[in-house]
Amino acid sequence: MDSIDILRVSNLPPFLISDLQAAYMVHDNAHITDPDALKRVRGIVGGGESKVDGKLLSLFPNVEIISVFGVGYDGIDVQAAKDRGIVVTHTPDVLNDDVADLALGLLLSVARHIPQADRFVRNNDWLDGPFPLTKKLTGARLGIVGLGRIGQAIAKRAQAFDMKISYTARSAKADLPYPYYPSAKALAAEVDFLLAITPGGDGTRGMINAEVFEALGPKGYFVNVARGSVVDQPALIDALKHKRIAGAGLDVYLDEPRVPAELRALQNVVLTPHMASGTLETRRAMADRALANLNAHFKGLPLPSAVPECRT
Repeated sequence: MDSIDILRVSNLPPFLISDLQAAYMVHDNAHITDPDALKRVRGIVGGGESKVDGKLLSLFPNVEIISVFGVGYDGIDVQAAKDRGIVVTHTPDVLNDDVADLALGLLLSVARHIPQADRFVRNNDWLDGPFPLTKKLTGARLGIVGLGRIGQAIAKRAQAFDMKISYTARSAKADLPYPYYPSAKALAAEVDFLLAITPGGDGTRGMINAEVFEALGPKGYFVNVARGSVVDQPALIDALKHKRIAGAGLDVYLDEPRVPAELRALQNVVLTPHMASGTLETRRAMADRALANLNAHFKGLPLPSAVPECRT
């Protein structure tokens, strides 16, 4: 298949780039300008943050597949792709455990102020007196916004802490034992920790807003391992700054990697650089899946993981 041309539209792990170059003729979106090369491109590969819209697709008349290295694909105009007969694939399931693990890490970090305690020791502040008391996680009430595969993996881990779990989603899930609330605001009013793991996109944009933070209250904590777009970021900064909520743990942001200075300056927030799936083992598994989707398409085999919109 090394005669097949594909386009890379974002940064990818070196091992995936090597695998792609071994199997295909790989072009970089920033450098491809030859009209003949534009016509030869039959596949597009990019990370979960990739932006592929109808305008970009119009430059490549013979694209057949978009393979997303990631589970989220809200930057892909799936309808524009389908209108052109282009299938979109992603890499679900293989990253569930790592995202759930980091979610629990952020819950512990914001509850017990672990990063702040680290600085407290490093700065020798301990000499001036004990570290302030923190929030107990075990037995606390956890509200999960979005209870798909990853949300359920988080709930499983939270049960080991005897947390009282409830959730909101597009609809109630009859096969799950947790209480369901019809909105993020209604859920926030009943929990100590509100955790977002819902898909991004227009349907969830800004759904965690000032009203939700008001409902969560000054003793509540917010954790986001979903997408930065699901949060009204200025409202979050305002809630943190004025102690309308107790704190937050964030792995995702509205305009990554640009994180507002106001947010970085706050002491009641724990920040990580969109690293939830960032282990060698999982990124390798994601790379294998992204490559497998491409290979299956060009060999005429069933796709391992087309996005839901492209399965019919």
